Amino acid sequence: MEKTETVSKQEDQIIHNFESKKGKAMRPNVAVILILAVLIGLGIGFFASRGRTTNQGSISENGTGSVAKGSVYGSNDLSTFKDSATGKLEKGGIEGEGQFHLVRPGGDSQNVYLTSSLVDLSLFVGKKIKVNGQTQTAKKAGWLMDVGRVEVLE
Repeated sequence: MEKTETVSKQEDQIIHNFESKKGKAMRPNVAVILILAVLIGLGIGFFASRGRTTNQGSISENGTGSVAKGSVYGSNDLSTFKDSATGKLEKGGIEGEGQFHLVRPGGDSQNVYLTSSLVDLSLFVGKKIKVNGQTQTAKKAGWLMDVGRVEVLE
């Protein structure tokens, strides 16, 4: 009989009850975790977007809708918009490519045709500007650029 008691005591030591004596073990609430994840995501998105698109000069500053010399409009992210060109902005593209173009010295072959979803280029028509953007593939235009930043020179 001693062997039976010994085996029984060993089984008691090997097999354990995993249920807490005080009640259920504390589990994180799934809803709380999801809410925290959404809040963290919103915070990261907010801080990541700050400074990407800025408007350092106000277009309607003087009430006439004119832009001021030296003002910069659009993005400050020059790593994305690394191509640049300078010239006088005029309306019109070439055979459906671009809505505007920069007139540069050297004739029509030196024009840069422009599009932009970030900056309203119509505000700069007739002004000498410097644009920063990304060169796009074109079929007709010699140079087609998606503009992300405009600096008013004159």
